[in-house]
Amino acid sequence: MRPENKSSVSEFLLLGLPFSLEYQGLCFTLFLGMHLTTVLGNLLIILLIRLDSRLHTPMYFFLSHLAFSDISLSSVVVPKMLMNMQTQQQSISYVGCISQMCFFLVFACLDNFLLAVMAYDRYVAICQPLHYTTVMSQGLYVSLVAGSWLFCCAHALLHTLLLVRLSFCADNTIPNFYCDLTVLLKMSCSDISLNELVIFTEGGMLFFLPLSSILGSYIRIGSTVLRVPSIKRFFKVFSTCGSHLFVVSLYYGTLASVYFFSSSWGSNDKDIIASVMYVVVTPMLNPFIYSLRNRDIKQALEIFINRANFFK
Repeated sequence: MRPENKSSVSEFLLLGLPFSLEYQGLCFTLFLGMHLTTVLGNLLIILLIRLDSRLHTPMYFFLSHLAFSDISLSSVVVPKMLMNMQTQQQSISYVGCISQMCFFLVFACLDNFLLAVMAYDRYVAICQPLHYTTVMSQGLYVSLVAGSWLFCCAHALLHTLLLVRLSFCADNTIPNFYCDLTVLLKMSCSDISLNELVIFTEGGMLFFLPLSSILGSYIRIGSTVLRVPSIKRFFKVFSTCGSHLFVVSLYYGTLASVYFFSSSWGSNDKDIIASVMYVVVTPMLNPFIYSLRNRDIKQALEIFINRANFFK
């Protein structure tokens, strides 16, 4: 047991973003706009995929779930942050904090798995084009998404149950704008060795296995393209995989900044900025990345707009 005094914690205080009060109004407007863009942009992608029969393929099935996960990831954190900025209150209840952390773990993990299955889908499409419809059957791609949801829910539940058994110190201030698992563990007065062990084993496995799958898929894609060099084929592959590669780089780059290259567990302003990139900016950019570089999405959007104008 750590030597600090224990207390029964009923709420936590979120310090929020490292901006002075004179910029709170500007920050509130900025983050509200970013959150609305995230929600509306990803909802539009889901709607287009549902309405256009040409988009009823495994790749767009995965993309629709990624869009839903991005909406959820942002919605778990940003509304509470905006409310605290508007009301100048920093408190969040114990139950609310634990719930926020649990749902955050679910959707952060789900993004990780969905990016991996999307990479596998691109590998099959490029390296085994003649067998694509056979390999990527409806049963397989539905099972991949269902399995991702199952594993991520179990992952979040495991860490939540391990956390709620801990006691917290008298200092209940969280130096961030959301309830992060690593920060909560640092605040605990109990022995967290079991929590750390599970994070480094189970958590590490759920992080590195999808990342290894992504890297393996693109290494195979690269070797297939280089086997028969062709500028036309290279640009075709790049147009197919470019959007996904950019999203993967953005996701893992910001994730590494938050959890692997931080100076300490969530105590530095630079870590908070990296968290903003990971939680707020990346989900907002995904719809633009996929729509601007994807001809099928553009065509579906044009048809949707034409239909809307026709009914008007």
